[in-house]
Amino acid sequence: MLTIRMFARLREAAGRGMWSMALPPGIATVDALRVHLAATEPALATALASQGGIRAAVNQQMAGPATPVRDGDEVAFFPPVTGG
Repeated sequence: MLTIRMFARLREAAGRGMWSMALPPGIATVDALRVHLAATEPALATALASQGGIRAAVNQQMAGPATPVRDGDEVAFFPPVTGG
């Protein structure tokens, strides 16, 4: 299972800040997961549709688009500037 976390405007778009999901077959990177979520979560489609402006972290470490994603990981997505 993956733990997915959304912050700031992404949380607002998703209507939730955190959920768990099975790692989809063929999804092996942060960018592939982002594309998958944009395609399967209607509320996030616009917010996640393009890579630009979205940051990610895997297991609380900043991650790039090619960072591997594995079963058991926590993956967080957030806009480049978030408030506290």
